[in-house]
Amino acid sequence: MTTGADTHCPYCALQCAMTLTSPAALTPASQPGSDPVHAAPAPAVGLPVLTVTGRDFPTNRGGLCRKGWTSAALLDHPGRVTEPLLKDADGVHRPVSWDEALMRIVSAVKRTRVEHGADAVGVFGGGGLTNEKAYQLGKFARLALGTSRIDYNGRFCMSSAAAAGMRAFGLDRGLPFPLADLDAASTILMLGSNVAETMPPFVQHLQGARDAGGLIVVDPRRSATAAFTSDGGGLHLQPLPGTDLALLLGISHAVIHEGLADAGYIAERTTGYDAVVRSVGSFWPERVQSITGVPAGLIRDTARRLADGARKGGSYILTGRGVEQHVDGTDTATAAINLALLLGLPGSARSGYGTLTGQGNGQGGREHGQKADQLPGYRKITDPAARAYMAKVWGVPETLIPGPGLPAVELLKSLGQPDGVRCLFVHGANVAVSAPDANAVIAGLRSLDFLVVCDFFLSETAAEADLVLPVTQWAEEEGTLTNLEGRVLRRRRALTPPPGVRSELWIMTRLAELLHAPSTFSEDPETVFEELRLASSGGLADYSGIDYAMLDRGEAAYWPYPAGSTGTPRLFLESFAHADGRAVLTPVSPRRRTPSAAAARAGADRVEADRGAKPMTLITGRLMEHYQSGAQTRRVAALAEAQPEARLQLHPAAAAAQGIADGDFVFISNERGEVSCRAELSTDIRPETVFLPFHFPELESANRLTEAATDPISGMPEFKTSKVWIRPAVSGDAVSGGAAGNHSGVQARVLQAEETS
Repeated sequence: MTTGADTHCPYCALQCAMTLTSPAALTPASQPGSDPVHAAPAPAVGLPVLTVTGRDFPTNRGGLCRKGWTSAALLDHPGRVTEPLLKDADGVHRPVSWDEALMRIVSAVKRTRVEHGADAVGVFGGGGLTNEKAYQLGKFARLALGTSRIDYNGRFCMSSAAAAGMRAFGLDRGLPFPLADLDAASTILMLGSNVAETMPPFVQHLQGARDAGGLIVVDPRRSATAAFTSDGGGLHLQPLPGTDLALLLGISHAVIHEGLADAGYIAERTTGYDAVVRSVGSFWPERVQSITGVPAGLIRDTARRLADGARKGGSYILTGRGVEQHVDGTDTATAAINLALLLGLPGSARSGYGTLTGQGNGQGGREHGQKADQLPGYRKITDPAARAYMAKVWGVPETLIPGPGLPAVELLKSLGQPDGVRCLFVHGANVAVSAPDANAVIAGLRSLDFLVVCDFFLSETAAEADLVLPVTQWAEEEGTLTNLEGRVLRRRRALTPPPGVRSELWIMTRLAELLHAPSTFSEDPETVFEELRLASSGGLADYSGIDYAMLDRGEAAYWPYPAGSTGTPRLFLESFAHADGRAVLTPVSPRRRTPSAAAARAGADRVEADRGAKPMTLITGRLMEHYQSGAQTRRVAALAEAQPEARLQLHPAAAAAQGIADGDFVFISNERGEVSCRAELSTDIRPETVFLPFHFPELESANRLTEAATDPISGMPEFKTSKVWIRPAVSGDAVSGGAAGNHSGVQARVLQAEETS
């Protein structure tokens, strides 16, 4: 006899449906939200704790990627944290009781508030938390801790697209249509997203466009997704990194000046057209070719294919992090939306614009209170009406709700500073690997008076913590998530967690009680969701018509879903979310990128040191086998064996100029730090560009090199255009870079490579 649960994958926002089946030897889940109980003995060695099978669902249609198939491998991993760990004076984490752990936290919070003020306590959340945990975390920060200093790692992922969507449409939902709508498209323009590796089951929705020869992929690399355009499948546009905005302006210029724009749609459904016409006037395709490296003919061909698809079989424009993770990411996403509006795509029955949410609950996680400037329901924290409403829901005076805090990068920069955060809570994030300028972030973590990390493994961030709290994994908890389509889904428990593990809802509830917080907190997910429904009612992200019972019946629930409605699978069919019902075309143009004085000095020194070597442009991204910071996937044996280390993708011509052969160890460096890994030569990347995955820590950590410069509108960091210098490693080399550095490890790897070559 077995027990099982229908649930969804713990990784990306595609949220592939799966069924978990557990051997009878395991204790089945008890009531949702109940305290963990002692599990029965694990099955014999070699048997999985849970068996994973794909389940038919509109996004994945029964398919899973490698990460999904192996997702249960972590549930009984020997490295699992199963009891609170307190760091002693010798730097070693040792087990303590839950009572002691909670009292240590309460003492640290109270001391920090007395000595430095409430805003010296900070919270950093994650886009993988359930809606219930994200909602209660925002409430916990503002009411139990009394701080405004809360933000989350979605600031690294969706913030630019969200800001662009809000100003253009008045509403931010990643895909404002069901993913299956893409199946019938004849043309799809995909910018800055490699779905073939990041969410493989997605690619089946591109097949119709590929069969029609209408898949157009914009990427500086010939990625696995770009390769789908071969053999008549479409076009691959390969611009210089950081020039996507100019490319979009060039395509828009062709649409306007070749008479391809939808004049009726523009007149009836938009404002701002004349200003956008003027803004693209100087970006004719030949000029854009000189900026981007994309031939003018391909720019015009892209415009014509999109317009033809909109008239005949449906056109879609999709953006991803490649065009958004820039200091002008909001403007670049806006340029993509402008192009879509010129063609009449958003709000059409057969066409549209969307952005691909990355993290598992990247959509829901940004709607209900984790962001520095938001209250639940996607309400602005500065809106008096929103504040009054939330005060009523929470049963507190409005004056107890703090104002806006700091976006993620600024929050992390403040760590340990005299007027910054001195006591930090981290939930569902691994900032020591995932944040830009990671060396500085690690130094900030080490300068804190007290760091609390909730995790199920001793991640690189947890390793820095004064206190690590063991929390439930996905298959051990109940809740909801919101996928990339804005569809709310049920996560169901299939397994009782180990006896020392607690839900973050339980932790927040106990701490709120000990801190004598106003309002009420609950450890029961459904109770929290019921409050979330009320809190979101009337907001842009209205969940008030959704409940667990309907989700358990398998009903599709796309927000906004006001009580009494049937939800909104397709947004904007009749009007946009601005007061006048129209979408806003906003003129944008590239800004001159000026390096900081420190960067300029370091660059000059590096050029002199390397005898005139030219800098390369580093872009970062993901591999099929790994997810985000790799804290989970690097612990799955099958995935780690397939991709055990970071490799720098480098064009053979660039490698030859430096005397680098395939498989050689190289150093990649700039003023922020230095990393070492093997070189992987490939003609799939532009000669002046290198690619490094960001899943790996320490000596291979790509974010030791990225800059903490941000988009002034969204707070999104610049992850995609770091200037770096490449040189071959030789024996005796050691990595510089401050906060992270195991020099002897690099020396050993270089010596080993020399001995085997």
